[in-house]
Amino acid sequence: MRRVRGWLLEDITEEPAGYQGPHRVVSKAEHRHPWWKVMCLTGVDYFSTLGYQPGIAALAAGTLAPVATVVLILVTLFGALPVYRRVARESPRGEGSIAMLEKLLPRWGGKLFVLVLLGFAATDFMITITLSAADGSAHLIENPFAPSWLSGRAVVVTLVLLALLSGVFLRGFTEAIGISVALVAVYLGLNVIVIGAGFWHVFSAPSLVTDWTAAISTEHANPVMMIAVALLVFPKLALGLSGFETGVVVMPQIQGAPGDTDADPAGRIRRTRKLLTTVAVIMSGLLLTSSLVTTILIPESEFAPGGQANGRALAFLAHQYLGEVFGTVYDASTILILWFAGASAMAGLLNLVPRYLPRYGMAPSWARAVRPLVLVFTAVAVAVTLYFDASVDAQGAAYATGVLVLITSAAVAVALSARRHHQHRRLLGFVVITAVFAYTTAANIVERPDGVKVAAFFIGAILIVSLLSRISRSYELRATSVEFDETALGFLSEAAATGAIAVVAHDVDRLTVDEYRVKEARQRADSHIPDSQAIVFLEVSVTNSSDFSTDLVVHGRQCENFRILRVDSPAIPNTIAAVLLRMRDLTGVIPDVYFEWTEGGPLMNQLRFLFFGEGQVASVTREVLRRAVPDRAGRPRVHVG
Repeated sequence: MRRVRGWLLEDITEEPAGYQGPHRVVSKAEHRHPWWKVMCLTGVDYFSTLGYQPGIAALAAGTLAPVATVVLILVTLFGALPVYRRVARESPRGEGSIAMLEKLLPRWGGKLFVLVLLGFAATDFMITITLSAADGSAHLIENPFAPSWLSGRAVVVTLVLLALLSGVFLRGFTEAIGISVALVAVYLGLNVIVIGAGFWHVFSAPSLVTDWTAAISTEHANPVMMIAVALLVFPKLALGLSGFETGVVVMPQIQGAPGDTDADPAGRIRRTRKLLTTVAVIMSGLLLTSSLVTTILIPESEFAPGGQANGRALAFLAHQYLGEVFGTVYDASTILILWFAGASAMAGLLNLVPRYLPRYGMAPSWARAVRPLVLVFTAVAVAVTLYFDASVDAQGAAYATGVLVLITSAAVAVALSARRHHQHRRLLGFVVITAVFAYTTAANIVERPDGVKVAAFFIGAILIVSLLSRISRSYELRATSVEFDETALGFLSEAAATGAIAVVAHDVDRLTVDEYRVKEARQRADSHIPDSQAIVFLEVSVTNSSDFSTDLVVHGRQCENFRILRVDSPAIPNTIAAVLLRMRDLTGVIPDVYFEWTEGGPLMNQLRFLFFGEGQVASVTREVLRRAVPDRAGRPRVHVG
């Protein structure tokens, strides 16, 4: 058991790294890449949707699939693209839209809002893993060279792909960008060939177009109604919007211009916006052309569950018009890019969790190691696969929900940014875009509530784990550093010269000279502090109790003959403990700290400490010190009167 535990926690760090992915934080010394290579990293997720998007569009809109796809393209180019170009400018270090919104809501409200968004982001990434694996298994099973015993075993094949993905991450996953460039280049090239062959057959048999347009006229005689139907089914096609959030958060991977600085990475911003525009234009062209050829050439019955084109419309055309050998090559390429899309999503999850949760104190200690997280995410992926029976169509709702909520939140963020900068025309445009995405999200939720159920599971899990982790970590020191200003250091030096440092905790609500005088007299009487021993008052002001850890700066001030140390922090007891330990380290003298018991019931005071950073100050300070310094001889002494 110890060996297993040691292996699992072998790479534990404050922020898991070593995995190229959407949320990887790049150090200054790390090599960055040209924007078009990083585009391929985004593309393994975005472009891989071609494996199933045309089939989903045909199922949702029937003969109107190309019209509905045009709506999707318009929303992509004139909605999502402007939003994320703005996000790229506002978050040049890859923070993404979630971080933009985090800044707008202070304290616990902002933390809870971010946790909810993280739930939807987890839905997006997790369903990317499971849906991609399910579609990969469909391509494998439907291949004519596949063994017959694979038929009807989509769940088993999907679980095997998930296990392989987990195994790769447990061993280590590097050089993702180089692999993604090769996969995307081959996959896009094969898709161009398949779509080109499809159009050749369409032009060779004009009756196919005639039959298609006749079917549209029969089903939808009124052009206005055609557009209305296309708008109504558009939410089902929202899978084609995936990849924009990833495109922004890969910014740290992009090579900037020579004159870029950390404060003004203008070149990186410019190249990221070029990446977003290029990938959107390429994908729009592929979505439209693939939707046209698949809708015209493939019978509707083949798109239905059990049909040969279900979840693999372009692969169906590759086998039918270019032969089984080429079709098998296309299947292999599709399976690889779908599998790699899952790898990119897994890398995203591995970097998304430590970006926020440890900073909030809302992740257990083992969440700083990669391998336990891989096992947890794999277990969740297995559960999702079993729940949806490895069905691509069934998972579309959950995927679309995650994607749409993130894009809607990004639209809200950029609208608020435009309002803050008094850009009234842009504000109006972003408000319209926000309304479009809000409608699309609501429509998707109403029509396919399974997506919200899955997202609610992830949100609930994140909230519960976060709360339990925050409680379990509440007795940590929670100070990343402790510094004293010159006046404060002078007070410490004077006190240490006598061989003892007496620190009296004082309430920041009582700052008058009379209050200091009364507090000193009471503590000397209750705790038997000699009159000859100088007292230093320590006052902790809680600024934002929702923060977990922070840098502490202790300021000294003189009020008549009273010496006072003052510090701002998220929690009083943890800060007092950290300051006492720093005093010990600086002076070599173990300080004594004196408290009065906190009034009120213990349960209420414990809740006040957990959520407001105050209450149970004496007992919690002692517990923090006990955990931080197991040796009693080196531990600051706590006195309560």
